[in-house]
Amino acid sequence: MLDTETRRRIDTTRDILVGKVPDPKSQVEQITIALIYKFMDDMDAEAEELGGKRCFFAGEFARYGWANLMRGGLSGHDVLNLYADAVTRMPENPGMPPLFRDIFNNAYLPYRDPETLRAFLKVIDEFTYDHSERLGDAFEYLLSVLGSQGDAGQFRTPRHIIDFMVSIIDPKKDETILDPACGTAGFLISSWKHIAEANTDEKGNSTLTPDEKGRLARNFSGYDISPDMVRLSLVNMYLHRIAQPRIHEYDTLTSEDRWNEYADVILANPPFMSPKGGIRPHNRFSVQSKRSEVLFVDYMAEHLTPEGRAGIIVPEGIIFQSQNAHRQLRRMLVEDYLVAVISLPAGVFNPYSGVKTSILILDRKLAKQTDHIAFFKVENDGFDLGAQRRKIEKNDLPRLRKELRDYLERLRVGKTANALESEPTTNVAEHGVTYATESFDSSLGLVVEKEKIAADGEFNLGGERYRESSHQSKKYAWVSIGSLVKTITPPVKIPKVDYAETGQFPIIDQSQNEIAGWTDDASTVIMPNKPLVIFGDHTCIVKLIETPFAQGADGIKILNTIDTVDPRYLYHTLRVRPIEAAGYQRHFSRLKEYEIPLPPMEVQTEIVTELKGYQCVIDGAQMVIENYRPNVDVDPSWPMVEIGKACIVNPRKTDLTDMDGAAEVSFVPMADVGENEMYFEAKAIRCFRDVGTGNSSFKDNDILVAKVTPCFENGKAGIAKGLKNGIGFGSSEFYVLRPIESLVMSQWIYLFLATSSFRAWAMPQMTGTGGLQRVPRSVLEEYKVPLPSLETQRGIVADVEAEMALVTANTKLVQRTVKNSQAVIERVWSGSTSRQING
Repeated sequence: MLDTETRRRIDTTRDILVGKVPDPKSQVEQITIALIYKFMDDMDAEAEELGGKRCFFAGEFARYGWANLMRGGLSGHDVLNLYADAVTRMPENPGMPPLFRDIFNNAYLPYRDPETLRAFLKVIDEFTYDHSERLGDAFEYLLSVLGSQGDAGQFRTPRHIIDFMVSIIDPKKDETILDPACGTAGFLISSWKHIAEANTDEKGNSTLTPDEKGRLARNFSGYDISPDMVRLSLVNMYLHRIAQPRIHEYDTLTSEDRWNEYADVILANPPFMSPKGGIRPHNRFSVQSKRSEVLFVDYMAEHLTPEGRAGIIVPEGIIFQSQNAHRQLRRMLVEDYLVAVISLPAGVFNPYSGVKTSILILDRKLAKQTDHIAFFKVENDGFDLGAQRRKIEKNDLPRLRKELRDYLERLRVGKTANALESEPTTNVAEHGVTYATESFDSSLGLVVEKEKIAADGEFNLGGERYRESSHQSKKYAWVSIGSLVKTITPPVKIPKVDYAETGQFPIIDQSQNEIAGWTDDASTVIMPNKPLVIFGDHTCIVKLIETPFAQGADGIKILNTIDTVDPRYLYHTLRVRPIEAAGYQRHFSRLKEYEIPLPPMEVQTEIVTELKGYQCVIDGAQMVIENYRPNVDVDPSWPMVEIGKACIVNPRKTDLTDMDGAAEVSFVPMADVGENEMYFEAKAIRCFRDVGTGNSSFKDNDILVAKVTPCFENGKAGIAKGLKNGIGFGSSEFYVLRPIESLVMSQWIYLFLATSSFRAWAMPQMTGTGGLQRVPRSVLEEYKVPLPSLETQRGIVADVEAEMALVTANTKLVQRTVKNSQAVIERVWSGSTSRQING
């Protein structure tokens, strides 16, 4: 468990670097290099104390020793030059083992500010190398700041998903373990911890012998194409007591050097994206493809030992895309490798990506013992699916783990498992936390015959299509979309004389918007005599057209329905139960095969009428939400005052100097402050001693305004309320405004700073380059706001707050009504005729 002091130090180092090294990955690299530098000196000192000699900082490299770097008398530029020279030359050090030489390879200091370096090294000096698990946890925390790695399709895998996959695959102490796209070695570290925990006695002591520990360390291997990731993996594993980690800079898909190396266990979250033009692999792959996700899965399946097992995160394209390579890969998996598929929620990788993923569970031995494949669907993984991924009570993972492990164990003991037969469980414990499972879906898993999966030649691995066929409504007939519509492509052209009275009509495209714009171009015009359903063939977007005239853009399909189906019923059904897009490809062939329940026309009409009523409520409430902007009718007689004269900007922390270090305070990251919301509430609590010196501090009723792009443009600002002990800390990229109470209210200042007019005035004056421009403090302080009497301010603020309460109520109304409308369609799919009562 990471101690608070170590967390504070890491946060502080990042706060110091952020002004000079804004990229999180570069920050991690600089902290990594500095820590290893310091730890090498610590190890030299320890060797001397035990009667040995220095090896890292000896000979001509003795002048780079940490003590020399930190000694008094050196100017800031002397320290900077000495450190920069040491970091660059360290790979030449004859006393460096290969591991440390690899870590320092191509390292350099990316800035030339002596004061920043001094402050940074001062914090690094507080760390001590003691080869403890605590330090490994600290590095894991440091790595957690890494998110998306650019265009390579690499996304940091959430720790709880990694641990879940490792627990399912269950690596053993005598097995070889590989991650061929290892990133920062998260899967390898989790596997190491899993094995260590499995080989511990009741007193918590390891039962592994020295020889077993040595063999175990040699059993871990990782590949990554990025030298930066290799460096971070090496450090991560070293700090987790793996003294000689086998992490290789290696292109898994194009190099053959390690093709003949196999593993008992493979765990990975390989890159999803392929470069322009695709991958150019060698010819030893069974599946010929240029897609990285196809090749990685092929590689991992083919590199399992005869009894090998694998857990692989894959994008949804692997599950159902119809290209030959995808279909060929699925066939290979179904016939020889695959035992289970776990569908994950689309938001698991937020905030880095909303990509929908699944986990493939491969087991070469068990796959040959069964004619079935198990499918599981995770609705909740213990976190909400928003950008912040906050913890929630609902968590399917403990229950799913038990069901799947029980299923696999039955296969191992020779039972014919054609159904999931786990005993009902009331509580499942995980990491010391007990979860009640009564609220979970009692049918998380579904077992399907391989013959059924192979029947149409597609080998589709989407579990829902098989679940739905097993649990379909018996009340209504099920029909394919293809039997209900005929396709009209392209839209019918009509002459100008037949235009609507305005001479214009809506443009229908593949965006989320119902109408993309208006035109008077008659080149491709639809003139429906009844409502039409529009299907975006690339995006799977569904729209309903009820206007007399519309222009159809490229890539849409017009679903002209037959008489037995109301097009509005088809539209609502496809909105609630859509097919998912899988990249930029044509999806209409899949849509035609999609089956839906078809009630009699009178029932369809009742459903449409009910949904139309809900939609009217949603549209009205949404219009209020989207169009409301607080407005202050400014009296010309009111004096105009600069912000800097009405507020204290970035007040000093002198009133916090006597605060008890153990006292709890609120912590507010940038993400917790809303956009165009007057108030924000802190969710995180920390001890006062654990908040970094580089954080902004504020009190209840202070105003926070983001100063950095793109947060400033998006309107991130708000008034603090409900802070723990009335005190909060947050990002240094906030300006804190404390209104002078005798002059102005916080709400009054907010009403003028949270406007597009203020942002439009300030943005041209921002400084900096690229994506890190900031609003200068002077620009904020010089902005003028009207300043009537406090009594007038209170009256206007009270009116605005009453208006904003109505907007909030409309937001909740939309959320509730959307759920009600979805429930209408769900009743049809389940065959239920009872209506839900929603108060």
